[in-house]
Amino acid sequence: MSVKLSDVTRLVPCAVAMLSVATKERRDVMTCGSMFVAEDQHFFIVSVAKHIFSHDLIEATGEFVINIASEGQVDLARKVGALHGQEIDKYQKFGIETEDRGAGKAPFIKSSFANIVCKVVTSYPVGKYTIYIAEATDFAVDSTKKPVAWYGDSYFALKDEIR
Repeated sequence: MSVKLSDVTRLVPCAVAMLSVATKERRDVMTCGSMFVAEDQHFFIVSVAKHIFSHDLIEATGEFVINIASEGQVDLARKVGALHGQEIDKYQKFGIETEDRGAGKAPFIKSSFANIVCKVVTSYPVGKYTIYIAEATDFAVDSTKKPVAWYGDSYFALKDEIR
């Protein structure tokens, strides 16, 4: 298999996640790359571009929600990942249904496979991005839904266990 170095990150499958973040005045949602640190600890890593609005809100609040997309949310994940700007309310524009968690708290996105509340532990600047390491403090899961993975520019439903 011949792969250019510029495509190497597409070799690693990852969960399709939408990061929601809010202050008392503003909120945003974006698609994000995320992964867990280790199976026996409840820490996650997310990468956020420094120039986008979600980054400013995370810096202000120190917390966010990782919403793991379900099969019915692939189109939504594409849309929120393609649109940037603090003047746009993506929740309103795309009709995103949320579960309110209180003033200044990032909302859960309804119909997600899982919603994981995260508190930033530390962050590292890496080029145009900030890598956040965050601890899960709460979560909800809808076991009737199936999560979605992204691999090589395509989306896949995770359904059947391989034994």
